[in-house]
Amino acid sequence: MKSFNYSIIFALALMIALVASCRKKETEETPEPLPEALTPYTLNCPPYFPQLIIPADNQLSVEGVELGRKLYYDTILSNNGRACANCHTQQYAFSNPVPNSMSHVNLAWNNKFLWNGLVEGKLEDIMAFEVNVFFNTDVTKLNNSSTYPTLFKKIFNSTSITTQQVAYALAQFIRTQSSTNSKFDKYLRYETTLSPNEMNGFILYNTEKGDCFHCHSLGLFNDNAYHNNGNDSVFVGVNRGHYEVTGNANDMGKFKTPTLRNVELTAPYMHDGRFATLEDVIEHYNSGVKQSPTLDPIFSKPNHLFGLQLTSQEKSDLVAFLKTLTDSTFINNPALSHP
Repeated sequence: MKSFNYSIIFALALMIALVASCRKKETEETPEPLPEALTPYTLNCPPYFPQLIIPADNQLSVEGVELGRKLYYDTILSNNGRACANCHTQQYAFSNPVPNSMSHVNLAWNNKFLWNGLVEGKLEDIMAFEVNVFFNTDVTKLNNSSTYPTLFKKIFNSTSITTQQVAYALAQFIRTQSSTNSKFDKYLRYETTLSPNEMNGFILYNTEKGDCFHCHSLGLFNDNAYHNNGNDSVFVGVNRGHYEVTGNANDMGKFKTPTLRNVELTAPYMHDGRFATLEDVIEHYNSGVKQSPTLDPIFSKPNHLFGLQLTSQEKSDLVAFLKTLTDSTFINNPALSHP
């Protein structure tokens, strides 16, 4: 399994499958032209990512992205001294170990947001929730500031700042928080090789032996879906997951699949941070899955009935592969840092 030829063929087959499955034709509205005063912003979209759809009424511009970046780090959004960056810190891949915030990475390709999926749709929709509900932003402060009215006027051609415009600017910046330059990305571009342990972890990840790929599909390393992954057999409070949104008993204990990109940096893990290390997470799937009526069917397959029964070496190899998803370019990108 570790031979060079086998690994290359394996990777090529996965690449072909990814491109074929992700590059589906989707209906996209005709984009509204940017004002001449604005500079178009082009976002990198690897061929193994899904097609990127940007709303027609919020096309990316250099100036719009910079405004969103300024807002992201500004406590003016809140009424208690908080900014987006307080819970989404660049060194932790825009997550945070204390409130266990989901990582702001590659959200441009997502359509479900928050652990329990309270908001679905576009980035503009989740940013509207953040502005109107989470922060309860007082736009009077923005309209009375010495800098923001001029910036918003240039981008949105409006004399009065609205919460929608704030959400749109934030969405522009967050679309640029793309992680596409990990060691694994470089491997897919034939710029580097994986070590024997990393390669074995890659193979385990993508076969029934490790069985990670069903929910954390390659590319985004999530599937934009909800799953009950066996954390609990009895559900109370926040552990009820998507059920809290839908009231549907079939959604009990289901949570949005988090991306595994930069997962080395985003501990603790799960919606409640119950696992401190990657080793803890793998051991959960190896021997700790709990039964319940809504448990994902994947855990009923024969190889899961008595746990995955991975050896210590196999678990170590899986961790080695997961660490190839760390993108140092992303966490050190000055264009994403505090302006």
